[in-house]
Amino acid sequence: MPEHSLTQDARPNHRANRLLAALEPADFACLEPHLQIINLEQDQVVHEAGDTFRYAYFPHDTVVALVAVLKDGRSAEMAVYGREGVIGLVGTMVSRQAFGRYVVQAPGAASRIDMELMREVISSRPKVLQLILRFSEAMMARVLQNVACNAVHSVEARCCRWILSVHDRRDQDTLPLTHELLADMLGVQRSTISTITRALQEAGLIKQGRGQITVTDRAGLEGAACECYATVRRRFERLLPHTYARE
Repeated sequence: MPEHSLTQDARPNHRANRLLAALEPADFACLEPHLQIINLEQDQVVHEAGDTFRYAYFPHDTVVALVAVLKDGRSAEMAVYGREGVIGLVGTMVSRQAFGRYVVQAPGAASRIDMELMREVISSRPKVLQLILRFSEAMMARVLQNVACNAVHSVEARCCRWILSVHDRRDQDTLPLTHELLADMLGVQRSTISTITRALQEAGLIKQGRGQITVTDRAGLEGAACECYATVRRRFERLLPHTYARE
C-alpha cells in the first residue's frame, strides 16, 4: 500500500473536518498534538479488506468510499465518508480490521491519528466517546438505508443520490466523478451510467466534462433523487448538527 504524503502546512486546519470541529476546545486539545494532515490521491486504496487499521482518518475535502469487492470482480458501495466523519473507528472497535476496501473517490486532505492514541483519548474523554457514538449511529442508519435503497429504488434515483452525497462533501460544484466510478459504486454497467448522466444533462441538472461532473441545478437533482438522500441527511443533522450538509 503506498505511503500517504504529508502536507507542509505550518498551521494545519484540522477543524476542516466537521467532526473535529464539533469537539469542545479541551477535548480537541487532547487530539491536536497527535494529528497529522495528509494528502489522499484519486483512486488510492487507503485499506484493503482484512487490513489492520493503524490510523483513524478525519477527511477534510477528500471523499472515501467503503466498497465490497466480490469474487467475480464486481464491486458496490457500502458507505461513504467525508468531512462529516472519521474512517477506521466504526465497525472496527473489536477486530480492528477493515471489512472492505477503502478507496479515495475524490482527492484531498485528511487529518490522521495513530489508532492507539485515538482509543486512549476516547476512553479518557467521555464527550469524545459520545460524539463517536453519535457518528456510529448515523453511519449505521446510512448503511441500513442504503440496503433498502439498493433493493427498491431505480438506478437513476440512486445515481442522483450518490452525486449529491459527493457534492455535500466538496466546496465546489465540479466533482471528480467518472462514469466508471459511478458504475462501480452503484454496481451497474458503465453504459447504464452513460445513459443516465446524458439524461440528467439534457434535463439541465448536471454538465458532463472529461472525468468530471458539474452540478448545475442542485434543487432539481434533489428532486430526482430517491427519498433516501433526504432521510440520511436528516438523521445526520439530528445526531450531529452542522457536520454533514453544505452550509
